[in-house]
Amino acid sequence: MTDLLSAAVAALQAKLDGGAFDGSAKFVIAGKGALMLDAAGVRASDEAAEVTLTADAGTFQDLLGGRLSPASAFLSGRLKIDGDMGTAMRLGSVLA
Repeated sequence: MTDLLSAAVAALQAKLDGGAFDGSAKFVIAGKGALMLDAAGVRASDEAAEVTLTADAGTFQDLLGGRLSPASAFLSGRLKIDGDMGTAMRLGSVLA
């Protein structure tokens, strides 16, 4: 697992603050790998999910760092979403 994926796993776990996510989401970081977020927690994995979010490493770091909102990233084309939009919307509160 790359340093970027390890840091992203830790950051997403911290954002969950001991809670669980009601659904499954995959974050694909272009050229780096994928993360899964579901009721079991966060891990580096490339499994099937209800929603897949794809972005480059810089966009993903900006999302996790709170420097970019998921809505702004999506509307500007920096974040691609494929799958269940309801799950994506719930995920937005985790990233906020």
